[in-house]
Amino acid sequence: MQLMTVLARMLEYPTTELQAARDDLVAVVLEDSRLPRRHKEQLLETLDRLCAVDVMDLQEAYVGLFDRGRATSLLLFEHVHGESRDRGQAMVDLMDTYRRNGLDIDARELPDYLPLFLEYLSTRPWDEIRPWLEDIHHILGLLGERLYQRQSHYHVVMDALLALSGRNADRQALAKLVAAEARDDTPEALDKVWEEEMVKFVDDQGSSCGQGEMVGQRRRELDQVQVLHLNDPGQPA
Repeated sequence: MQLMTVLARMLEYPTTELQAARDDLVAVVLEDSRLPRRHKEQLLETLDRLCAVDVMDLQEAYVGLFDRGRATSLLLFEHVHGESRDRGQAMVDLMDTYRRNGLDIDARELPDYLPLFLEYLSTRPWDEIRPWLEDIHHILGLLGERLYQRQSHYHVVMDALLALSGRNADRQALAKLVAAEARDDTPEALDKVWEEEMVKFVDDQGSSCGQGEMVGQRRRELDQVQVLHLNDPGQPA
């Protein structure tokens, strides 16, 4: 499904290549037969905005939105089950699903990175895509509301995915929930997270002499973020 590729591109770090591909992306949105007209119009408006703004300004805004704090993280496993270490096995299972269906990924992104997940879905038939989207509809709804309340145009991508999932979100309940959340992207919140991770790192080093050094934020997250059990539609639940 080509629309999945377009949505993946829109959620990736903005580049001049994205802007150069505007006409092709617009054509895919216009030709899609499953997305309701209202969502198509919103996607087209967002594509125009992404392709009209200076790319460096887009990149700065993108980092501030998606890379500070976890509330709007594009790593799906961030948003489920607290800080369970079960995420490692979930990563392996999802990676196996990708490989079993012919998608090999490099080391730049974790397998639960939403644009990568959408890239995988773009290779699958619709009768597999929809169950996958249904499986994460609660995350899509929450992300969409958080992005909306932060006045980010990226919320329309989550809204489109939610529409394709066939599941409705309780907008009033989500709005109240998100409005009551403490922001995790403020300097104070980021300092607190950094301090907590440093304490954990020191404790881990003191209790396990076999551990190596940390090799960056993404590596740390493998042990710290949450698990989401995505059921492979081709396998029994």
